[in-house]
Amino acid sequence: MFQSGYCIGMGKITGLTTQQRDQNRVNVYLDGEYAFSLAVEVAIHLQVGQVLSPDEMAALQAQDTVEKARHAALRLLEYRPRSRVEIENNLRQKGFDDKVIAAVVTRLQEVALLDDELFARYWIDQRETFKPRSRIALQQELMQKGVSRTLIDTVLADLDETDAARRAAKARISRWANLPEEAFRLKMGNFLQRRGFNYEIVKEVTSEMWQIISDNTDATM
Repeated sequence: MFQSGYCIGMGKITGLTTQQRDQNRVNVYLDGEYAFSLAVEVAIHLQVGQVLSPDEMAALQAQDTVEKARHAALRLLEYRPRSRVEIENNLRQKGFDDKVIAAVVTRLQEVALLDDELFARYWIDQRETFKPRSRIALQQELMQKGVSRTLIDTVLADLDETDAARRAAKARISRWANLPEEAFRLKMGNFLQRRGFNYEIVKEVTSEMWQIISDNTDATM
């Protein structure tokens, strides 16, 4: 859509100026009047004196819309890797249509900035490092992010749930170390259950943690 009441028709470029507020956008003037703005990447091949047809103008603005969506996606990816579905949903919420979203997703995948397997492995590594969880809990989280079940099964193939439960428990053991055994087992058991671990693992790891507390107590006596 053109701005400032500019009439659609053949237009001669009479000015190309970088916006002061956004150095990544270029104002395009046709026949002495401001017509529209474009991303630098879209405007780079334009030059003063060039004549644009209505179809060329429409094509430029369509390319510009894709660039706007791409930049929006890149801003999201600056914070952490994302799944394809996360990017699609976010762009859809921003009002971009499916055709534009598909173009952006394809471009990001081509340059390896969008890869569901790499995202899933990143997500699991982060959880394993900071908040170990059970296989089923990780499956649910990744499914909510739009990762396919087949891919989830692949990246979780080597997960050692008992080891994950131990690491989660060791991060909390000092918090409840002074509790009586029954209270300790209840606290630790509930904590591990909330992380999605099954009864057998919860029972085994809780007993291990209590044994550590008992051994440390005996050693200080």
